[in-house]
Amino acid sequence: DVQLQASGGGLVQAGGSLRLSCATSGFTFDDYNIGWFRQAPGKEREGVSYIRLSTGGTYSADSVKGRFTISSDKVAKNTVYLQMNSLKPEDTAVYYCAAKLDEGWLVRDEMAYDYWGQGTQVTVSS
Repeated sequence: DVQLQASGGGLVQAGGSLRLSCATSGFTFDDYNIGWFRQAPGKEREGVSYIRLSTGGTYSADSVKGRFTISSDKVAKNTVYLQMNSLKPEDTAVYYCAAKLDEGWLVRDEMAYDYWGQGTQVTVSS
């Protein structure tokens, strides 16, 4: 079974950093895309950053570009990270990682992601 487990959330002051981890199992790592999504209270879930594991290609939303970096463990090939720097109060949300079988390009459509981990709460205080 495909399984994903997000961890690393917490409470941090504005300007601080956190690194989220998405531990994966049950599939061939390089055959998938992984996305990080977030949902703030009262708002729709939005895509944050994505990685195509076969090529290492990435994409980040404009709201986090230059502050967040998505990467993968190329040795163990079972974990995807989201390094979050210069955090802002508006980054407060539950963060989820999700997986989608690679079909030849990096997919950013949330509805296309088939497997989801449980969320991890990130709270940024002002």
